[in-house]
Amino acid sequence: MTTVYVIEGRRVTGLESFWQVIGEAVNGPGGYFGRNLDAFADCLSGGFGTPDGDDFVIEWRDHDVSRRALGHPETARELRLRLARAHPSHRNRIRTELAHAEAGEGPALFDRLVDIIRETAPGVLRLR
Repeated sequence: MTTVYVIEGRRVTGLESFWQVIGEAVNGPGGYFGRNLDAFADCLSGGFGTPDGDDFVIEWRDHDVSRRALGHPETARELRLRLARAHPSHRNRIRTELAHAEAGEGPALFDRLVDIIRETAPGVLRLR
């Protein structure tokens, strides 16, 4: 039997709300399923609420709403936060990413999340 985890895209208003929505979709109210991109990829690998194997689907409803909420402005906001706490050796790379995001260029957070799902758990994502 395939388990379907539903991301209600209209509830995603930024990255913080995405973590809440995906955590609740997979693990119920107050559930955890990552709070950063690396942790999210780890959770998708199994052992954090998803069934073992390939018997689950992530259905992202109203994904266009989420795409807008997780677009370049939100990406730039998150990069500014990362820059403020980054190790000096990472700051130039983050500044470059920030400049691209502020110019509306390059992958936005939505794109990064979709890529992580597709790379870590191929075939489980349904965009609706």
